Order: sequence, then structure tokens, then C-alpha cells
Amino acid sequence: MRTGWADTERDDLTPDEQAPHAARRRAALSARFPGERLVIPSGNLKVRSNDDTYPFRPYSGYAHMTGDRARDGALVLEPRADGGHDAFCYQLPRDSRDSDEFWIGYHAELWTGRRRSLAESERVLGLPCRDIRTAAQDLAASTWPTRIVRGVDPALQAAVTTDEERDAELEEALADLRLVKDAWEIGEMRKAVDSTVRGFTDAVAELSRAVATSERWIEGTFFRRARLEGNSVGYGSICAAGEHATIMHWTDNDGPVRPGELLLLDAGVETHTLYTADVTRTLPISGTFTPVQRRVYDAVYEAQEAGMAAVKPGAAYRDFHEAAQRHLAARLVEWGFVEGPAERAYALGLQRRFTMAGTGHMLGLDVHDCAEARNEDYVDGVLEPGMVLTVEPGLYFQPDDLTVPEEWRGIGVRIEDDLLVTEDGHENLSAALPRSADEVEAWMARFAG
Repeated sequence: MRTGWADTERDDLTPDEQAPHAARRRAALSARFPGERLVIPSGNLKVRSNDDTYPFRPYSGYAHMTGDRARDGALVLEPRADGGHDAFCYQLPRDSRDSDEFWIGYHAELWTGRRRSLAESERVLGLPCRDIRTAAQDLAASTWPTRIVRGVDPALQAAVTTDEERDAELEEALADLRLVKDAWEIGEMRKAVDSTVRGFTDAVAELSRAVATSERWIEGTFFRRARLEGNSVGYGSICAAGEHATIMHWTDNDGPVRPGELLLLDAGVETHTLYTADVTRTLPISGTFTPVQRRVYDAVYEAQEAGMAAVKPGAAYRDFHEAAQRHLAARLVEWGFVEGPAERAYALGLQRRFTMAGTGHMLGLDVHDCAEARNEDYVDGVLEPGMVLTVEPGLYFQPDDLTVPEEWRGIGVRIEDDLLVTEDGHENLSAALPRSADEVEAWMARFAG
């Protein structure tokens, strides 16, 4: 069994198109930590049950710095005397047919598929590559002061002596460097959003099948598009019909889809390079909004318009959130659901009973991208061209909320779009999907099955 195998080494591989961009990102990271060794693992397989594992997805900071998506890897930036770093990538090499490693074990190549050789990875990534099985020993033998991203690879973390606070600064820096997307990343975001638009259209076209079955039909319909055109969904799809739309992160998706109620669909396609969209539309299942549904929908739409108008370079990150929340607070006062005047209601945060969450977040390799970035660079920072963020106001009237009239209870509405900050304002990357109530009804009349 160990003989008679062809040489399958691939000499025709070329550098990944992301390689030069990843090199620039590593240079920016290097400049932040002169004289220190940096270790950024990709992560390991996680067991779902017994010998079954979850689909692998690398740590986003590793993917951003290398363009690689392989498991059991690690990027190491080794300090040089001049203050810079030499970068190399530890990888899991191919299994040898000269031993049992190719045959035995559920994670062997025979069972899970071919991996790249170290030489192949060097050509694709534009980085020297080493065998990950020597990494722990190599790291333990070095005397350089070291930082590692914690919680990603326990074996590598155990091999180095580091300081938790300094390690957190490394993770913070990796998030900071993702705040402004380069031209290549923006192209990936466009791909993610375009596929997501098609996925939403698929869902509307199969709405009658969901009425006949459940929310699961919507989830499966969108997932099919995500797998056909990308890696997967970027997060658990929220396919929330009826009162489920008032639950911010409803992902059970097992409820009925009933005409006369609303369907809140929050979903995003993740590209093969792991960049994700994040879009929400709230749809009248019967094709037209009831008067109360339209009243809520129009208020959220107007709040989103106000929030989007505040997205421009030089604006404070919080501006779009405050603009949308002020509008919703005013509407709630107008309807008599919170005590006014509107400015007082907003100052006290009274609208939060019905708006619940913030109005958006950064978007990119993670659906809530750059979450570990410094507050002064993110939530307390200023918008810059190249940033991509969501604007997603919502109103949620819980089914058991006795402070609102009965006909309002169980209504949840969110509208979410993905915005790119440009030199002179913003571009709505998801503008191909209708937003206003009239546009949504016309769209559904055209596509809904």
C-alpha cells in the first residue's frame, strides 16, 4: 500500500492575488511591534461530537495577514536587528505515504482530501513555510520577547511565555488594521453583497414554499446560494416570521410563515476568501403591508435614511447611530409609547425598550468586524474612506408588551444595508435590494412565488 503512487506535486501554482496585499498588512503590523516576536495561529479543528468536527474557519487575523485558510497553521513575525521582521508561515504538510499517517486517523488526507505541500504553500502565499509539527519546539527555544493571539491554538500558546495584557494588544492591533479596507478587500465585499442580493431574491421567489413549510425553507434557500457562490453564510441566518421578528438573533428558524405577518430576513453570503455581507429586509408575507405594519416600517426606513446621511468621512462613528435613534425616539413619542418631549426621551434612552440594539457595526472578515479594536479607533473614532459598516435601525414590539396596543404586538422591523465610506460620502453596496415600503411591495409582486 505504500508503493505505486504518482508524484502529484504541483509546480504550476502562482501567488494568490491577495498575497501582495497581505504583505503590506504584515509590514504595517511589524511597524507596531519592533523587537518582538509575533505569533498568529490559524486555529484547529473543533469537535462537534465524537469524531465529527465543525467545518473549519481560520482566525480572521491570520486570514487577513496571510490570505491562507488552512487549519493548524501559524504566522510568525521574527524580529530582525534593524527593527523589522522576517515573516514565515507554519503549515501542516502533506501526509507521507511512506508511513501510516496518510492512512490512519479521521483527519488524514485519505479521509479529508489533499493538502498543499510546504513548497506549494510558499508559492501561493509568497511566504517561507515550515512544518507546524516543529513549531512548539521552535517557539519554546527562542529568547525573543513574544506576543501570541490567545485562545486560538492551545498547544502553541503553551509553548511560549507571554503576558496576557501584551497579547491583548496584539489582538487589538490586528483588529485595528482591518478597520480600513484596501482595494482588494472592497472588491471582495462587493462580491459578498452581490451574492447576498441574489440570495434574497431567491428567498422571495420561494416564499410560497415557506408558507407551505416553515422558516427553514427560507434558511435553506439562502444557504444554497451562499454555498454555490461563496464559502458559506457569514453567520447564522435569521429567518424570523411573525413574532419571531422581535427576537434579535432568532436562528432556530423553525416557525410557521403565515400570510398577513412579516418576515424579517437577516443574512449574508461569505465569499471563498471569508469576507461577508450582512443585509436585512423585512417583508410582508402576503405581499402588502397592513396599515400598522407600514407605519412601523416607514418609521424604520426614515430612521435608516437619517442614519445613512450621517455616514461620511470625518464624521464621528457614533453619528449615524444617534441620528437614527433620535428619529425613532421622536416617532415613539408621537405614537404615545414613551413620554416626551422627544429630546428628553432620547437623552434618557427610553426608546431602547423598542429599538433594543445599536444601529450598526463594522463589517469585513467577521460579521461584527474589528470587535477587538481600540475604542478610540472604532466606536469613539472617526469614519475614513475604505471603512465598511452596516446601518440597521429597527423597532421591535414584543408579543407580551402591554404598554403598546394589541395590534402592534409581535411586529418586528429591521432594515439593514452595507455602506462603504468614500472620499465624498458613502456608497450603499446593497442598494440593488429595494428598501422603501412601495419598492418592497413592487419587488415582491414581481418575484414572489
